[in-house]
Amino acid sequence: MGRLHDDEFAVDAALVRSLVRHRFPGFADVEPVPVSSSGTDNFLFRLGDGLVVRVPRTPAAARLIDLENRWLPVLAARLPVPLPVPVGVGEPSDDFPWPWAVSRWIDGVNPVDDLDDPAGLGRDLARFVAALRRVPVDGGPRGMRSGALSGRDGDVRAAIARLRGDDGVDVSAVSAVSALWDKAMSLPVWDGPDMWAHGDLSPGNVLVRDGRLAAVLDFGLMGIGDPTVDLVVAWNLLPAPGRAAFRDVLGVGDDDWARGRAWALSIALIQLPYYRDTNPVLVANSRHVIRQVLAEG
Repeated sequence: MGRLHDDEFAVDAALVRSLVRHRFPGFADVEPVPVSSSGTDNFLFRLGDGLVVRVPRTPAAARLIDLENRWLPVLAARLPVPLPVPVGVGEPSDDFPWPWAVSRWIDGVNPVDDLDDPAGLGRDLARFVAALRRVPVDGGPRGMRSGALSGRDGDVRAAIARLRGDDGVDVSAVSAVSALWDKAMSLPVWDGPDMWAHGDLSPGNVLVRDGRLAAVLDFGLMGIGDPTVDLVVAWNLLPAPGRAAFRDVLGVGDDDWARGRAWALSIALIQLPYYRDTNPVLVANSRHVIRQVLAEG
């Protein structure tokens, strides 16, 4: 994948080899291998069989390295699947201006459209979300997607206006999307206690093995606040049977479900124009989410 952001730093295997050689000399002879990913925050490079180097693309992504280094060990001890806990952090240098990290490689694949066991995966994801919500919030950071939906209203409406020029979205759907967002703006805000949320439960951040949840990745948007943002996985990944199983295990009420659907819609709408020409995987998923949300009404 090419350049995604205007403020992105150029990273290649030669740079990563130099960074690793100076910070982890024991791996000086191990060739870093680029990993194909639809992720937007980090470049990934395999380092041998058991490690992965994560190099931030932008200054904003670099700040998330410290966040994950601080909190992933705390969360990993309380969650039912493995997390990519950093095993080492590289400091900024003359070659690269920000911190970067080395994490354990976790085997698995990102789920695709034809899930082997959608209901089983839905239940697995619900148990993960439920366990995350039970983690004590003491000292936890505010999630980047933890506030009220109204804070996204301007960006969402700007994105809706741009939908008319998107060949992958039926023009007749634009009015329906706008109407759904209008309804979302009238939903009650979260009035429960702060809880932990991943913040970006999308297919690219989920690993499966034999059709079941194997790991959850990329916690850069994690934090405490309104946890309904994690319901987005019901629309960006799960088909109807998996969606029903997910909701049933979590016991989600109507208002929270509608707010989770609005979160999924808002993320898809904002992503679509931003990555239209650079990230085909995210663009395809954004269009999928819009279709799913419209179909559900």
